[in-house]
Amino acid sequence: MAGDRAGDYRILHEGALRDYLAGVPDLKSRLGGEPAAWSITEVGDGNLNLVFIVKGARGGIAVKQALPYVRLVGESWPLPLSRAHFEYLALSRQAQLAPGLVPALLHHNETLALTVMELLEPHIIMRKGLVAGSQYPGFVGDITTFMARTLFFTSDLALSAAEKKDGIAGFAGNHALCKITEDLIFTDPYRIAEQNRWTAPYLDGLAAGLRDDMELHVAISRLKLKFMASPEALLHGDLHTGSIMVTESEMRVIDPEFAFYGPMGFDVGAVLANLLMAYFASAGHERAPGDRRAFEGWVLETVEQVWNEFARKFLELWRANATGDAYPVSLFAGEKGAIRLEAERQAYMQRLFTDTVGFAAAKTIRRIFGLAHNIDFELIEDPRKRAVSEARAVRLARGMMVEAVAFRTIADVAGAARKLRDWRPELSG
Repeated sequence: MAGDRAGDYRILHEGALRDYLAGVPDLKSRLGGEPAAWSITEVGDGNLNLVFIVKGARGGIAVKQALPYVRLVGESWPLPLSRAHFEYLALSRQAQLAPGLVPALLHHNETLALTVMELLEPHIIMRKGLVAGSQYPGFVGDITTFMARTLFFTSDLALSAAEKKDGIAGFAGNHALCKITEDLIFTDPYRIAEQNRWTAPYLDGLAAGLRDDMELHVAISRLKLKFMASPEALLHGDLHTGSIMVTESEMRVIDPEFAFYGPMGFDVGAVLANLLMAYFASAGHERAPGDRRAFEGWVLETVEQVWNEFARKFLELWRANATGDAYPVSLFAGEKGAIRLEAERQAYMQRLFTDTVGFAAAKTIRRIFGLAHNIDFELIEDPRKRAVSEARAVRLARGMMVEAVAFRTIADVAGAARKLRDWRPELSG
């Protein structure tokens, strides 16, 4: 599957991709029929890569190829193809740690930066479902299992120091993708940057305020330092609702090309941020006043459940698998030691929650003022309504970032969001 060498890199468009797949016996058999009859559709709507759905007489596959540049911008922004290697490594590790929660890997070609995966049907991108007001009752159980297992079992709580350092080394080369995060999330929205954009003119004043808000600049700089300097566990690195595919009963996490060893709260915060943005965007998608209130109630319940279930599962894993070099069990023998260690576990989770709150805020602000936006907001046709929804989200995000320690529980976050649901911001223009 891995390590395939097929000559120099080239971008595979439909004809070349058909020929390539026909030359891989397992894939040709999986698709079935004559290659000339296969349907090949390019469906990539992300910022970086080509993504194809290929269907034959017997079945279908998904094919992803990295481009040597940022697709959203073009060839003026080159990007190393090695990100496909790190994505493949991450998917392989995630499949071991959270089986059934990532797509099955079928083939990988290192030279072509190409990965073939199972075709997920009838799954859809979760973000699209949330825009439509759909609810996903199986999501909480699956996403919290995915995060708890992938984060705990790649941390010092489960691994020896040597194993952990080997893991860090394995992903250290993915620094180009980390640099994108460091700039687009932690830096550019707070300064004048060519690729920033927002809902103008309505958010012009808010954008200017971000650039002058020194308390916010300190808070985001602390988060950036944490992101760069705290290799706590193997992160997905881009765990938003556009990287999650769902049905009512199933979930799969896709696209971990930003994977690296970083602070756990970054992944958890990304999930919560995207749920909160779906909540604030919901009002802009109403067809009649109040017709999405049930959906919005479900979203806020999901926000609370995601943190609470993640924390519960993470702690259960820690209690049952204290095999890492951190917090060695020999130091916490007997009843007194057990009580003290449990208190420290709770303190650890509180620190992780504070990190999560801050990172969720950072992820929210970048999606409103940075380069890459969310369709949750972007598909609100009326720009003034869109700006109102975005301003509500930004108001919450600023509080979460600057006063993260004031949010002691996830109920505090959900409650603050609920209070802002009908707040009327003052807009520019």
